[in-house]
Amino acid sequence: MARKIVITSGKGGVGKTTITTNLGVMLSNLKLKVLILDVDFGLNNLDVVMGVENRVVYDIIDVLKGKCRAKQALLQDFFNQNLYILPSVHLLNNFNITSEQLNFVISQIESMFDYIIIDCPAGIEVGFHRAVKCADEAIVVTTPHMSAIRDADKVLSLLNSYQLNSIKLVINRVRGDLICDGDMFNHDTIKEYLNIDLLGVVPDDDYINLALNMGGGVCKNSKAFDAFELLAKNLHNGERNIYDCTKKYKGVIGNLRKKIRKYV
Repeated sequence: MARKIVITSGKGGVGKTTITTNLGVMLSNLKLKVLILDVDFGLNNLDVVMGVENRVVYDIIDVLKGKCRAKQALLQDFFNQNLYILPSVHLLNNFNITSEQLNFVISQIESMFDYIIIDCPAGIEVGFHRAVKCADEAIVVTTPHMSAIRDADKVLSLLNSYQLNSIKLVINRVRGDLICDGDMFNHDTIKEYLNIDLLGVVPDDDYINLALNMGGGVCKNSKAFDAFELLAKNLHNGERNIYDCTKKYKGVIGNLRKKIRKYV
C-alpha cells in the first residue's frame, strides 16, 4: 500500500506546492511510483505547476460523479513515467467534497503507487481537516520567519490530535548568508522551537521560480535539486542528511559572496 503523506502549513505562501511537486519528482527518480494530488479545491494550481493543465480530460469531480474511473483521470508526467497527477477541480462548481469521498477515490488507486503526496490548503479550516483525514503521515512546511513558524506551531498542535504515523518538518526558502550574519533563524533553532523532527531544508534558489514557470521539477545543476534529493532520500530511506545552506558563505570566498548577495 502507498504511503499517504499530506504536505501542510499554517501560513499560505510558504511553498507547499513547490515541496509537493519536487518531492514527487525526486521520489519518482528513485524508481518509486508516485501520485501527487491537490486538494485545495478553491485555489488549486498543481496541474499548472506540473505543466499538464491543457491535458486534463477528467478531474476528481468526474470520478465522484461516475463519469470515469479514478485510473482514467490520472495524468502521467511528461518527463518521468513513475510520476502521476490526479487533477483537482478545474471548473468552479458547488460540489462539496468530503474526506470520505476523497478517501474513496484514493482507495481505488493507492495499490498502484508507493507514495501518494497530498497538497493541502493553507490554514486550519475545513480543507485542512479533509486532507489530513486522508493521510497516514504529515510534513509541515515553514519558512524561517516568525509569523510562519508560529502558524506552523498551531498546525502541529492540530496534527497531534490525529493518529498519524509520523509528523516531520521541512524549512523552505532558507538564506545561508543571512544565517551566517545572524539575521535569520537557523534550522536547529526552528526545530527546537517547534519540537519536531527535521526532514529537510530547502534553500532560497532562483531555479525554483524558473521551474514553477516552466512546469516540473528544478534543474539538476542547482542548490535546490541537491536539497530536494536529500529530502526524498531522508523520507524514503530514513536518512538524516540536511542540506547546508551556509556552506558556500563560510571562509574568505564565502564572505565575499555574502557581500555580493546583499547588493544583488
